Amino acid sequence: MLKHKHNLVRIAALISVVAMLIALPGLAFGKDKKDKNEPPAKPKKNWLEVIDYSKLVWPAPPAITRVRYLNFFSGEKYVEKGEQKKKSSWKDKMAGITAGEQSAKEKPRFQLVMPYGMAVDSKNRLYIADRKVSAIFIVNTETGEFEMIKNGVHARFGAVIGLAVDDADKLFVSDSVSRRVMVFNTEHKPEAVISEGLASPGGLAIDNENRFLYVADSDNDQVMVYDADAPYKLLRRIGKGGKKHTLTEPGDLAMPSNVAVDGDGNLYVTDTLNNRVQIFDPDGNFLKTFGKAGDGPGYFARPKGIAVDADGHIWVADAIQNRVQVFNQEGQLLMWMGGTGIYPGQFRTLAGLAIDKNNRVFTSEQYPGRVQYFRYVTEEEVKVEVARREAEEKPKKDAQSKDESARASQDSTAKQP
Repeated sequence: MLKHKHNLVRIAALISVVAMLIALPGLAFGKDKKDKNEPPAKPKKNWLEVIDYSKLVWPAPPAITRVRYLNFFSGEKYVEKGEQKKKSSWKDKMAGITAGEQSAKEKPRFQLVMPYGMAVDSKNRLYIADRKVSAIFIVNTETGEFEMIKNGVHARFGAVIGLAVDDADKLFVSDSVSRRVMVFNTEHKPEAVISEGLASPGGLAIDNENRFLYVADSDNDQVMVYDADAPYKLLRRIGKGGKKHTLTEPGDLAMPSNVAVDGDGNLYVTDTLNNRVQIFDPDGNFLKTFGKAGDGPGYFARPKGIAVDADGHIWVADAIQNRVQVFNQEGQLLMWMGGTGIYPGQFRTLAGLAIDKNNRVFTSEQYPGRVQYFRYVTEEEVKVEVARREAEEKPKKDAQSKDESARASQDSTAKQP
């Protein structure tokens, strides 16, 4: 009986405390209704909206910047945990549209899923091959507006991988499943197909000066060289074929994935299974190679995307280590950037790499389906910055030198008898 009374007392005390708390002003559960005059709460900012992208540079200050982060394209909506979906209005329900769904009148939302090859035309439009969507996205990098070359609508694709655009804005698209390269005119209509000798075409590159089309064929262990103009004749093959990725000698290739061309017409190939880059002259003769397997700076673990900048530096995307490394013509590492992650400047399943005439560097990631882009600071721009810093420091150095001279003079006078 006594125990029962004690329990009743405890319950009564608990009820009293709860009643007091409810009566206290300012507590959320003490309000029956929200004050109509209270301004609506501001939506919580996404972490991507908080980052100051202008501060993302490589290398870190006070060193002179060589790479600046610009932006990214994805189409994904980064939603923080706990964020609720927008409720459907009664008009939407009447129209049969659920929350988050688009009406038939709305333009499809931009959405990359598994982007790989990229290219830029004379109008600075970025072309992105997405093998999962089985389409090519064409993005205005200034406005974000886009259009598409769709499978089953504008062309027939199996798995689009590599892209290249020549100086006349003719588009070349490799399809590894259909074992061909398709050629599109400036209106993005197919006008030709290249298939001779191809088994699994991947990365593409155009030598506009010599009019060569280079196609990396991973199954053939070769780079196929075609005339870049109709009738797109096969001119030669670089590398020995038919050895099932076992060749390791310089000049031989094992599952080459991507290609690039410099201003002199030299060809650069990511020899993926051999974890190296090989360089050939415009006639297909072997010149040099650099790189080997490893996880340290300057080493490779499945190199894929490759590009050459305006100063002749060689940029290589590493798919396993998720980083971009930059080398000089001697194969010496100059800098690297990246690491695994989803933050700006980090990568996940890094694949493609492209550099346009405006010194913008584009990278594609298979997951989460994203293209990031950066600005390369050229050697000429570095010289200007060095001169500016020296001019800025000159008055300070002159003043310091003057002070040191004055102190030396005073010391000399003091020592005189």
